[in-house]
Amino acid sequence: MKVVLLAGGLGTRLAEQTEVRPKPMVEVGNRPMLWHIMKYCAQFGFNEFYVALGYKGAVIKQYFMDYYAMNSDVTVDLGEGSVEIHQKHKEDWKVHLIDTGQLTNTGGRLQRVLPWLDDQTFMLTYGDGVCNVDLHKLRDFHKSQNAGATITAVRPPARFGNVTFNDHRVQCFTEKSQTEAGWINGGFIMMEPSVGQYLTGDDCSLEHDMLEGLAAEGKLSAYCHDDFWQCMDTKREVDLLQRLWDSDHCPWRIWRD
Repeated sequence: MKVVLLAGGLGTRLAEQTEVRPKPMVEVGNRPMLWHIMKYCAQFGFNEFYVALGYKGAVIKQYFMDYYAMNSDVTVDLGEGSVEIHQKHKEDWKVHLIDTGQLTNTGGRLQRVLPWLDDQTFMLTYGDGVCNVDLHKLRDFHKSQNAGATITAVRPPARFGNVTFNDHRVQCFTEKSQTEAGWINGGFIMMEPSVGQYLTGDDCSLEHDMLEGLAAEGKLSAYCHDDFWQCMDTKREVDLLQRLWDSDHCPWRIWRD
């Protein structure tokens, strides 16, 4: 299955890192977030990627153009002026890097990528979030729904605990349960080519124009995933993802090194 990755936004809420690189290139475990998402998808056989570039897209292009050499052992013969790459590890991925405009909105980026997708079901996700959803089950659920698109509905991680008090006296602090939060669109969206009818140019929004349009017509379904999901909007969340990566129980690391 083909995967569209939205990787062109400005990432303003993570400005301390995105001044020099696009948000999907912020690193966790010395690897860009974009790599983590692609590596996860590839474990399900979803290994053809269409990366919608925008802000600092050249950084992403350079990363993949240099990927093979930078992840292999290299012999440089300075006398001969030759370079020999000794294969160390390679990914079985095909990566299409598509310029979709510096200021194009999310729906406009998808509209520019659609002609590349050969009129078949595809998955779309954002370049700043990971989860442990079973992509095969998501795909099969989508096929059973006869819908134009199926979002992965997740519960956002609880940020604040609860305070229990009586007569202005604090009795205890409790961790807020993630299940108390409402459902949100967590990305990892299965789509049919017909969604293109809701896309009307560079200014259109994937969320407000396309998804809300589908919902209004009863053509949007939701696959509920109540396990791990985490976005990367702030330095605090980058640090959280790094701690998870360094732990023995990283939820999205389902591959062997």
